[in-house]
Amino acid sequence: MTNHSFGRVITAMVTPFTPEGEVNYPVVEKLADHLITHGSDGLVVCGTTGESPTLTWSEEYELFRVVKGVVGNRGKVIAGTGSNSTSEAIEATEKSAKLGLDGSLQVVPYYNKPPQEGMYEHFRAIAKACPDLPIMLYNIPGRTGQNLLPETIARLSQIDNITAVKEASGNLEQVCKIRCLTGSDFEIYSGDDFLTLPIMTCGGVGVVSVASHLVGEQIQAMIRAFNDGDTKGAVEINLRLSPLFKGLFCATNPIPVKAALNRLGWQTGGLRLPLTSLPQELQSGIEEILGSLSLI
Repeated sequence: MTNHSFGRVITAMVTPFTPEGEVNYPVVEKLADHLITHGSDGLVVCGTTGESPTLTWSEEYELFRVVKGVVGNRGKVIAGTGSNSTSEAIEATEKSAKLGLDGSLQVVPYYNKPPQEGMYEHFRAIAKACPDLPIMLYNIPGRTGQNLLPETIARLSQIDNITAVKEASGNLEQVCKIRCLTGSDFEIYSGDDFLTLPIMTCGGVGVVSVASHLVGEQIQAMIRAFNDGDTKGAVEINLRLSPLFKGLFCATNPIPVKAALNRLGWQTGGLRLPLTSLPQELQSGIEEILGSLSLI
């Protein structure tokens, strides 16, 4: 297998909207540039945090194009082109690959609850259709209804361009098993900010992060400290940031992080239904956390 490193800190980028609910491409450009210059090695575009369920395919392709144009070679741009329809995922991934992107995030098919063999064949078909594009699997049972088992991930890791997994099961035992069953060049990323450091101790390499919108450089410092053997320093950073990690999930992601970004002056706009804005009592809690970290 060829090792395609996506970096250590990958921001699952929000999709800014105008007051009318259209994609705000000028703010997309500014935010992408800011993230790459403030701790992010790469960006996932049109993932869960980017409100992919309510974006049209044409909006998604334009987001991929715009973000890649801004980021260039300064960081990785990973397209969220997964679907619960294999043919649809293949079509979207093939089209995005032509834009010169650096990878694809492929979520476990949701709602139709395929068996393990179905998930294996789904991801294998996408990888085969786009052999030159590195693929990161995305396991998030809380949203998809199915857990991609370590044994299935191990089988998929034998496919040359399936190079990583974003593991958001919240199960450290599962992460350890994935590490034991896969080669050292298969990369495991935390899908939860609060589990980044624990997953690093299980052989993980980094995080697909929400909090890095706000503290990307501090998350980089935490990972760097751990890799340099400064466990105490890494733990201190993790504990300092842990209230933020928790606060950004006080409501369905990306509701809280958009509220935080708007509070910091980013015009990321509202959310598309069925998501709604953060209640005032939760907004106050977010502001308290931002204040405690001297972000406001």
